[in-house]
Amino acid sequence: MEAGDEERPLIHYLHPQDEGSQYTCDGTVDINKQPALKQSTGNWRACLLILGAEFSECLAFFGVGINLVTYLMRVLHESNVDAAKNVSTWSGTCFFTTLIGAFLADTYWGRYRTVVIFTSFFAFGMLGLTGSAWLPLLLDSAYNGSGIHRVAVYLGLYLVAVGAGGIKAGISAFGADQFDSADPAERVRKGSFFNWFFFFSNMGSLLSSTVLVWVQENIGWGVGFAILMVLTVLSLTVFVAGRKVYRYKKLEGSPLTSVSQVVVAAVRNYHLTLPEDASALHEVPSPNEANCKIEHTFQFRFFDKAAIVVPPSGEKRSPWRLCTVSQVEELKMLLRMFPVWASMALFFAVTAQMSSTFIEQGMVMDKRVGPFTVPPASLATFHTLTIVVGIPIYDALVAPLARPTQLQRLGVGLALSVASMVYAALVEARRLEMVGAGGRAAMSILWQAPAFAVMGAAEVFSSIGALEFFYDQSPDGMKSLGTSLVYLAIAAGSYFNSAALGAVGGWIPDDLDEGHLDYFFWLIAALSVVNLLHFLHCSRRYRGNKTAS
Repeated sequence: MEAGDEERPLIHYLHPQDEGSQYTCDGTVDINKQPALKQSTGNWRACLLILGAEFSECLAFFGVGINLVTYLMRVLHESNVDAAKNVSTWSGTCFFTTLIGAFLADTYWGRYRTVVIFTSFFAFGMLGLTGSAWLPLLLDSAYNGSGIHRVAVYLGLYLVAVGAGGIKAGISAFGADQFDSADPAERVRKGSFFNWFFFFSNMGSLLSSTVLVWVQENIGWGVGFAILMVLTVLSLTVFVAGRKVYRYKKLEGSPLTSVSQVVVAAVRNYHLTLPEDASALHEVPSPNEANCKIEHTFQFRFFDKAAIVVPPSGEKRSPWRLCTVSQVEELKMLLRMFPVWASMALFFAVTAQMSSTFIEQGMVMDKRVGPFTVPPASLATFHTLTIVVGIPIYDALVAPLARPTQLQRLGVGLALSVASMVYAALVEARRLEMVGAGGRAAMSILWQAPAFAVMGAAEVFSSIGALEFFYDQSPDGMKSLGTSLVYLAIAAGSYFNSAALGAVGGWIPDDLDEGHLDYFFWLIAALSVVNLLHFLHCSRRYRGNKTAS
């Protein structure tokens, strides 16, 4: 890498427009595919509808997931380890399917249609879950936990997983699209949008961990799922009603195809020698690249071979043998982000404990708080309240005063996640000591509250920071793919948690008083420390994908 790379913007706009124009300058269009008017489309007027859709989706998603381990254990009679593994696997699938949604959003459907179509899948999944919850009552109590019941439950769950993945892949990027990236004032609002996006997500989570959990535990699972199904349909209706005020990004072709072409072309040209002058590499903008090009950098130089121009042989070169510098640099952008992505994957393995092992730990603690009996899943309220309170504080005080970089924000969150796991391990060790002394269930469930609260603070920094980081650092034609990388990290963390639970099953028997859940928490805490050190090392070397205004 040469020194000049550090200061030179990677994106150079060839045809900037007048910032005072009545139209947006970033190429967005309205519902009629005409240039979007600033005064009547996008901005906060559109984002309020998008935030409302996100609120409803998260209310439904967490309404299913936050108490799912309890449902699987009590209704389907699964063991501690099996229930925790199945919840983590299902959660991972919800976020893994964001790749499918991102591909369709960036290539074929656009973000708006992707959200509408996948919300429909989500609604059908909720319909299936509602039907499965009523199935034992309609047929016979003997069907409770039977093969037919289990198939119905998991069919509904995985339809929800497909729907949730598509929604998550498109909705945050669609919200960010409502702000003109070429307008300095709107760029600032876009940064604030990610904070409020996460705020509304967690307001949905707050209601699900309090009201919905109470309904499920005291009225019935069927009623709880039916409420979520109705809310999902209403949310879809309102979201579609706002289609005339949204701004839409033009489709730019499949980002995965472009990336694949660079890899294949570089491998095919491995025997060629790179020219000393980078300007000799191939760069002929296609119609999709009329507004900007990406300047050459000197990292990952092997992939530059995909842009080596061979003396003309009288035939047109295949895009699988010759790519533009801009295509190569898009791949480099993704590769630069990979170490950060890997760190976030392990961070989300830590947050996965809140819907699995933390719930099981709470089940064997004293759930009485005064005259009330607190469901273990409701302890997630402390996590959500921390986020709901923390986001406005961060937005109003921390961001303007401290001005942390995106990577600094992620680092603080990783450090807080370590503290949460250490605390959870100490609580479990103390609980086992009390059990050994004959004090079964003497330890109040409220001792879990600090672990949930610290995890919430960690997410204020890391989860929101990750959404903003991967959106900003992704190439222009890969914004949905960029935000889906966050959800793919959540999927990887959930799958990792499921695998770890399977590997140490002996520590987590059906009777936790006879096991060592604390050992598992210490293991996750130790891995998190290593992850934090890895992140600090990588963040110091990270060279950002900067965009010129």
